[in-house]
Amino acid sequence: MTVNQLRIKYADVFGEGTNGRNKVWLLKRIAWRMQANEEGDLSERARKRAIEIANDADLRMLPPRRPKLSADSSERTVTKKIGIAQSNELLPGTKLQRVYKGETFSVTVLESGFEFQGERFKSLTAVAKAVTGKHWNGFHFFGLRQPRSAK
Repeated sequence: MTVNQLRIKYADVFGEGTNGRNKVWLLKRIAWRMQANEEGDLSERARKRAIEIANDADLRMLPPRRPKLSADSSERTVTKKIGIAQSNELLPGTKLQRVYKGETFSVTVLESGFEFQGERFKSLTAVAKAVTGKHWNGFHFFGLRQPRSAK
């Protein structure tokens, strides 16, 4: 058997893969597991002795290496949440409407500025001020941006 065939057999017998590629070690492990499956596992005396030996042995300080992922593995794809900056840009020709005190107001977005009732304004804020007579943020007035408390 080749090493790759032994690794497949190892995974079949143990139910999990191995990083080991030593042919002799793989043969011994597979043979031991197959024998243990047929004739039973270690005796109670052997288990106690193994625990005694394990208590005296050095502990592994590093975790085993992670197996390399295949090219089509879903774990290779990293998904992150990204923040998209809010844009204040409106496309020319867009029409905005707002009902204010029972009256509907329409604004058309131009290449540079806004048209409202035949007049040209530099900003939506200027349009909102013309409608209400007070200072309003134009994006808030036309519902293009939610207030901070609503976020």
